[in-house]
Amino acid sequence: MNVPSMHAGLNSPPSTSHESTTTLWIGRTLSGLAVLFLAFDVAIKLFSTEAAVTATTELGYRPHHLPVIGAIGLVCLVLYVIPRTAPLGAILWTGYFGGAVATQLRVDNPLLSHILFPTYVAALVWGGLYLRDDRVRALLRPIPVSRP
Repeated sequence: MNVPSMHAGLNSPPSTSHESTTTLWIGRTLSGLAVLFLAFDVAIKLFSTEAAVTATTELGYRPHHLPVIGAIGLVCLVLYVIPRTAPLGAILWTGYFGGAVATQLRVDNPLLSHILFPTYVAALVWGGLYLRDDRVRALLRPIPVSRP
């Protein structure tokens, strides 16, 4: 079964094996879960919901920071969702998540449930992208070493 790649026309040959199709769909599913969570997170920040305001002030930020944080997240999300710019979106999300880890650490929240939570979301973002994007996989392939 010949299934075209998500990046047709970007030097990415079509997938031809069942394993490639399965890998692609697992990647899309992981990315979809990350996108759903991140879209919800962006929306509550952009609309400054009561829950977002409370959580943000507990972390030491002022309520007027919410739209800015939400807008940054929206830019990252749009870049991640567009196949051609998805790696850039993942890189920007990584920076965003780093700030989230630092914020949680600064207020002494629990390690596994709060401080590392952005790392779990980053694993979904990067894991999904790795499985669905040949360019990312190509960056991480081992370089063959030629022996003299």
